[in-house]
Formats: sequence, C-alpha cells, structure tokens
Amino acid sequence: MLKIQNSTEEIQTIVKNTNLQHIAIIMDGNRRWAKNKLLPSAAGHKKGVESLRTILKACSEFGVKYLTVYAFSTENWNRQKDEVDFLMALLAKTIVDEVPEFNKNDIKLSFIGDRTSLSDDIKQVIEFGEKETINNKTLNLQIAFNYGSRLEITNAMKRIAQKIKNGELSPEEITEKTVEENLYTNNIPDPALLIRTGGEKRISNYLLWQAAYTEIYVTDTFWPDFDKEALADAILDFNKRQRRFGK
Repeated sequence: MLKIQNSTEEIQTIVKNTNLQHIAIIMDGNRRWAKNKLLPSAAGHKKGVESLRTILKACSEFGVKYLTVYAFSTENWNRQKDEVDFLMALLAKTIVDEVPEFNKNDIKLSFIGDRTSLSDDIKQVIEFGEKETINNKTLNLQIAFNYGSRLEITNAMKRIAQKIKNGELSPEEITEKTVEENLYTNNIPDPALLIRTGGEKRISNYLLWQAAYTEIYVTDTFWPDFDKEALADAILDFNKRQRRFGK
C-alpha cells in the first residue's frame, strides 16, 4: 500500500501536470534477487513477471500512457543456453496467459527489437499478442525484446540509405524526424523518465536516441521487489527535476 503522503491521487496529479506520458524501465536484478534468496535464476525471472503485472496496474492507475520495459537485449544471447531457453519459454507463456488480462484492462501490447533471429514459434506468439490487443488504448506496453539501441539506429540508417538509393529521399531532406520515423519507436513519444532497478548506473544500449533528454532514476531495489510504492517514489523524484532541454 502507498504511504499516505504518496497517495494515488497525488501521483496522478504529478503525471498530469508534468505530462509524464512515457516511462521506460530497465528491469534489472532478477538473478541477483534469486541468488540472495538461494534460489535458481528462473525463480527471479518468474517473480519479475509478477512485478511487471504490479507496475502495469500502477501505471494505469497513475495515468501513464506508455510503458516500455527492457526484457531481453541483443547481448543476452551470451548467457547460458538453459537460461536463454527458459526466458524464451517464459515470454511465450506470459503472453498467452496475460492477453485476457490485457484486454480486460485495455492494455495494448507491442514489441520493439529485431525479430529476424527469433524462432518462428516466438514470432508467432508475439504477433498473437499484438493482434489480440491492437484496439486497446488505456496503456501501451512496449516490450523491448532482442533489442539493442545501436542495432536499432544502424537498421534505421540502412532504411534511410535504401530510400535515398531508390530516389525516394535526398540526403538534404534528412532531419531528426526522418531518423525517428525509421526507429522501432516511430509511433511512441520519447520517455520522460527512465528507471533502472538493481543499482547499476548505465544505460546498457537502451533507447539511446529516444533518451536524449530523459530523466534517469536509479534504485538499488531489485526488479522482483519493485512495486507500486517504488514507482511512486520514482515519479516523486522526477517531479523535483528541472527539465530545461538545453535551455
């Protein structure tokens, strides 16, 4: 339960007054949480799914419109095969299990990242989740899966280069908007707040273009323990910032 001073109504007002439409999260600490409890890594990842459910509900209550979470990076393929296989299976199960709840709570699901190296089974379940929730509007959940920001920007440059090659665009016509239109997040506003759980102070190849003026909040809390009150604390901290955008 939120502390009295951190009431849901107070956070709703902050979100509205600061135009906090989009929050991005690096969900870090699942394995360390499990290790501290002498549990296998899988237990941490499963508990992390529960935390995501909690944060989805909190975002809806607070009035946040977009939530983007870092679930699996392009570098995570370097982990042990057993863990990677488990994460793939957990993703598939979570999508299938959660789609009814997403529809009940008017949550739209979409994925950002490189799908070319994913198995056909994973691609199909991703497409299923997106198709089944496409008309929902209250909260937009973007899952960054097999995502790396450098790869995203590289691929955007390739698409722009192809348009130039095809005569559809000239180099002089390229603007920041041109780049944004060719990113995975082309229809999503930039995040105003980026939360990293687990205490590490780095961006980890996440939303490098989009986070140019994003406020960053780092908490030592591991992702499986991150809850509604922890999210409220991050928003309260965000409310203290002076966002000058270089002015």
